[in-house]
Amino acid sequence: MRQKRAADTAKAGTVAPDIDFVAIEATRLSVGNAEELVSGDYREGELFEGADLTEYDVSGCSFLECRFESVTLTDAEFRGSRFIETVFAAPFAHSLKAARTTWRDVRIENPRWGSAELFDSELDSVHLRGGKIDYLNLRGSRLTNVILEECFIGDLDLGGFTGDRVAFVNCRIQTLDLTRATCLNVDLRSSEFAAIHGIAGLAGATIDDGQLSLLSPLLADHLGLRVEP
Repeated sequence: MRQKRAADTAKAGTVAPDIDFVAIEATRLSVGNAEELVSGDYREGELFEGADLTEYDVSGCSFLECRFESVTLTDAEFRGSRFIETVFAAPFAHSLKAARTTWRDVRIENPRWGSAELFDSELDSVHLRGGKIDYLNLRGSRLTNVILEECFIGDLDLGGFTGDRVAFVNCRIQTLDLTRATCLNVDLRSSEFAAIHGIAGLAGATIDDGQLSLLSPLLADHLGLRVEP
């Protein structure tokens, strides 16, 4: 069952993300056996609850209409895997290895990740809400219709990423790297940033008046402006 919702954070001129929410109810899923997962596997309509996938090689797998609930993903190798119409509820990982993955119509709730390597990935219609991520690497990734909401991120690396209809809603981010980023309808309003690298990558993003005031020293330095009384 799908529910259509657009983020209400964008004002006129900034196009908000348009998310396809997919209800994945545990009661209608078959119980998946995590111990049987192998590289290149295809799983559909399965529930993985409390599974420990530490150091599993699940690269190149496809998961369709699945639900991962309270799973441990530390050092599991997901490189090249695809997650379609899938829900992650309270996933935990000291280190998540998910480079070059595809996430489409995915909901992630309250993740607890140390470092999450999602570089060169494709995220389309993804809603990440709550949780804490110490380091999120999305370098070189393409994000379309993505909402990150009410989460804490220590370091967010968006270097070289392309974002269209991406919204950060009430997030706290220590360091944001936008080096060589391409932003179109990227809404940063309502979120806090302690430091931003690659200030030129902000071009095309939407910020509020307060954020502009905080960014003014960085913008002056980038433009070579001298500010004198």
